Amino acid sequence: MRIGVLTGGGDCPGLNAVIRAVARRSWERGDEVVGVREGWKGMIDQLFQPLGPAEISGILPRGGTIIGTTRTNPYKVDGGIERVKAAFEQIDALVAIGGEDTLGVAASVYADFGAPVVGVPKTIDNDLAGTDYTFGFDTAVHICTEAIDRLHTTAESHNRVMVVEVMGRHTGWIAVMSGIAGGADVILIPEIPVELDQVCEEIRRRHARGKNFSIVVVSEGCELPGAEDKGEVDQFGHRLRDPRHGARPHPARRQPDGARPDPRDPLRAQGVGPRRRGRVRPDGGPARRRRDRGAARRGDRGAQDGPGRVVRRRPHVLRLGTT
Repeated sequence: MRIGVLTGGGDCPGLNAVIRAVARRSWERGDEVVGVREGWKGMIDQLFQPLGPAEISGILPRGGTIIGTTRTNPYKVDGGIERVKAAFEQIDALVAIGGEDTLGVAASVYADFGAPVVGVPKTIDNDLAGTDYTFGFDTAVHICTEAIDRLHTTAESHNRVMVVEVMGRHTGWIAVMSGIAGGADVILIPEIPVELDQVCEEIRRRHARGKNFSIVVVSEGCELPGAEDKGEVDQFGHRLRDPRHGARPHPARRQPDGARPDPRDPLRAQGVGPRRRGRVRPDGGPARRRRDRGAARRGDRGAQDGPGRVVRRRPHVLRLGTT
């Protein structure tokens, strides 16, 4: 088999570990592995790169992704889906590593023309259904916690109220986890509407107790009254920030994506290879065959008859399969 691997959306710690795990397991079965450059853009333009032992050597501890990434949505490109379909003629299966946008495209191409694709959940936001933890989340929490820790002494020295913005477009997992671990005084997340008067009153009460500083942690997706983000959107409908006015230079906002992974992220990634390799076989691998035999004994519908959906198979891996 010729197996393609792509990474889409923002980079995050652990991506290279997943690529390495999938490649090593595939080689054990005698399969060829190619990297699809620049996410779904690589499928549109057929940007394939051979992945051999020399290409993946030494990438386990590296942040980022060796095969590049973009936020390209083939459904927003003229003729994009037809070109993606043509690209599948060059490979026998595709392992898509990404978040809600990348895996959303993967689910759509499976549903539209039965593309042989499986998904690996990647995002520091930890906001994907069907999995408890996503690759990159632990590293992001660690780095944001360290940034909050470092701000305490500066805030106390200068009698400041300091605001730390962390990643989290729709969910506040990073803000909550790092804020609690770092001893933040106020944590604002997208799931709970913000009342600025209440925030200010809480800080005043704290200072009235004798404290001369406060740390506020804000998730990037938190909607602040009077500060709605209006501007251009990307191909997935997410707002783009003007780099002249929207830059956020502090470490909590900028480092987690490309950071060196914490041990837990590559540890999870090492388990992806053995599981993903079986799922891209024509018959779905041993787990799929056991499930089909069980369905036959129960008199259920055959696995090939059901509509495609994303189902939970293992605690940390999404699978594009059938009911």
